Amino acid sequence: MSTATTGRETIAAAFASSGKRAALMPYLMGGFPTMDASRAIGEAYAEAGADLLELGVPFSDPLADGPVIHAAGTEALAAGATVHDVLEVGRALAETIPVVLMCYANLVLARGPERFADELAQRGVSGLIVPDLPLEEAEGALAACDAAGVALVPLVAPTSPPERLAAIGARARGFVYTVSVTGTTGERGSLSEDLPGILARTKAATDVPVALGFGIGTPEAAAAAADAGADGVIIGSRLVRAAAEAAEPAGAVRELVGRFADALR
Repeated sequence: MSTATTGRETIAAAFASSGKRAALMPYLMGGFPTMDASRAIGEAYAEAGADLLELGVPFSDPLADGPVIHAAGTEALAAGATVHDVLEVGRALAETIPVVLMCYANLVLARGPERFADELAQRGVSGLIVPDLPLEEAEGALAACDAAGVALVPLVAPTSPPERLAAIGARARGFVYTVSVTGTTGERGSLSEDLPGILARTKAATDVPVALGFGIGTPEAAAAAADAGADGVIIGSRLVRAAAEAAEPAGAVRELVGRFADALR
């Protein structure tokens, strides 16, 4: 990816040029099942039709993550994964596909927002998602990310009231991560009947794309999210589970991501 392009521009281009009804953004846990294997998984995502990817940093108390992603993070930490290691995976993957890092606030604050944002920019990482960083406490991180050319991507929930949606949407960079359900990540049997309304309210509050995540576990559900108005679809637990269950994780996720990509075309 060109270092002359800001993360916001890179993300915008990825959404605009996906060639799908909604851009496809699969998630991988950095360091799971090993550091090299996580890089291979990311490469497989890109080869199979992903438009962007979300790279998770393992953390000991991942409050937004369900059991599948939590277990993957625990295994990665036990194997010795570090923030530096995961950022280096991000550097390698960012050469071929836009990378958005998902990281909990303590890891950002431990380095300091300015240093952390600079480290992302130096590696070509386009964006940052911090699920436990509320709007009221995000000013410093937003300023640091803006200065470094990294998009700080906010999250909104189905329960976010209109005035909060408006405040978050006005400050959104890259895209808005819209959580499809209340609760943690994980595969669900079906999506909310109010999904078109949730997406419409979010899209009315911002000028950036709106991506839907949490609970999308099948190609059919991804297609339904696109039908409901999502500009992007984020797939997490289903792919992490596939990697955990397979003898050759990259091959397993390549086939599965291809099916998600086909469903969105």
